[in-house]
Amino acid sequence: MADSERAILESGLASLSIPYSDHQITLLLRYVDLIERWNKAYNLTAVRGRENWLVRHLLDSLAVLPFLRGKRVIDVGTGAGLPGIPLAIMQPATLFSLLDSNGKKTRFLFQVQTQLALSNVTIIDARVEAYRPAKTFDVVISRAFGSLTKLVNICEHLLSNNGCYLAMKGAMVEDDVMTLQQSAADGRLMTSVHALTVPGLDESRCVVELAFMRGQE
Repeated sequence: MADSERAILESGLASLSIPYSDHQITLLLRYVDLIERWNKAYNLTAVRGRENWLVRHLLDSLAVLPFLRGKRVIDVGTGAGLPGIPLAIMQPATLFSLLDSNGKKTRFLFQVQTQLALSNVTIIDARVEAYRPAKTFDVVISRAFGSLTKLVNICEHLLSNNGCYLAMKGAMVEDDVMTLQQSAADGRLMTSVHALTVPGLDESRCVVELAFMRGQE
């Protein structure tokens, strides 16, 4: 099984044009092992099956990697660490903060961070509205967080000047984007929708990139 799972990841990363090392593949597979070990007790994901986790969680998360920028990223509502953990494994020079208010899931993430020795990961057990970082972030990323308007309204205090939101979504985002644009009708909002192709997944995915024109902090 390990060889076939490694082959799925290697093929998927090659399709996404993401360079990788054997060590990074091993870390991704160890992360899947931890999900499997903790999932029943901690209800980490409703998706069943290791192969589904490789495609629907790991490769799905990593499809957004070409759109990351900057050195500080916060994954809001990270849950089981998606997309933050896979991205942190593949980009060890970038600092990732993983925020969630579910204590069971953050306890799981502390185990992941420790067992995989991810020195570029910080776990934050807090509600996003209450979290006030000492330093803002270059990217606020979310996966299945909710509406774009909600994301912007409750996370704007986390974003640095020239930073951006990356909201990972399914296919139907037009109404969501339009609602957000109407609520930000002062022209400050720049919106780009990028189609994502997830290897092994015959479903539409996209990432909505949002940036606001703001004055200097």
